[in-house]
Amino acid sequence: MTFSIVAFDENTGDLGVAVQSKFICVGAIVPWANVNVGAIATQAMANMSYGSNGLDLLNSGLGAKEVLQKLINADEDKEHRQVAIIDTKGGVDAFTGKECFEWAGHIVGDSYSVQGNILISEETVESMAKAYETTKADLSDKLLASLSAGGAEGMGDRRGKQSASLLVVREGGSYGGYTDRLVDIRVDEHVEPIKELQRIFNIYDMIFLTREDPENLLKIDGEVELNIKSVLTNLGYLKASSKDKWGQSENDALEAWFGINNFENKWSPESKIWKSVYDFLITEKGTPAISLKKMSELF
Repeated sequence: MTFSIVAFDENTGDLGVAVQSKFICVGAIVPWANVNVGAIATQAMANMSYGSNGLDLLNSGLGAKEVLQKLINADEDKEHRQVAIIDTKGGVDAFTGKECFEWAGHIVGDSYSVQGNILISEETVESMAKAYETTKADLSDKLLASLSAGGAEGMGDRRGKQSASLLVVREGGSYGGYTDRLVDIRVDEHVEPIKELQRIFNIYDMIFLTREDPENLLKIDGEVELNIKSVLTNLGYLKASSKDKWGQSENDALEAWFGINNFENKWSPESKIWKSVYDFLITEKGTPAISLKKMSELF
């Protein structure tokens, strides 16, 4: 009922899992990953202890192949399981039990594994592997490309679509650097979960990830300036759309819009704006101006 990919990027140290299933909230079950340790996908009649126990075993120094054997050897229902494990030493292995519903199987590649069960055909995992290998991008994009290939027309889960998830870990990779979860997004229930996951990732990328090409930093002048002023005026951040050159009041208004709409990670104080944020401002507009006060200011 599920297809997934686990992978390790040797250049960045990123580890990740992407998954889609005709099962609600698949992101709470299948994907497991710890930075500098490994990543695991546990599915079919999923044994979630494979995730937690598997990561503990990897962290103890065992490789992916050894961990996999320990997990399935201790499980009397192993033939109903499907699992893939990858470590940070280049080790990767997968197992598909004989009692998994057809079509079920996996492909182990160079620092990745794709696997699925109750699939329309073997072509699903073949397409996933090809997409991963041919996509030249960050691990998050490669995982999403693989997942999209698996969910293309004529492939994927024989029962349909319901939920999807993307988990990528990097040391200090989270918002504020407090945890290692570089990307952790889920679509728990949707008619097109992979497309929705991609849409959410595009927004997540724009707000949280710092990988946009510096050439996309636009100077606020000319048409860009006029368009920003127009939107900020319509949303109530500016009292009037001034024809004067960009000044402090306009800058303050834009900074307020950034804060209300959670784009503070992308704020540039030098009268410039990232193209991704500019495009969002012009097309989506964002939240209108509201008055915010700190609790300390109320007393």
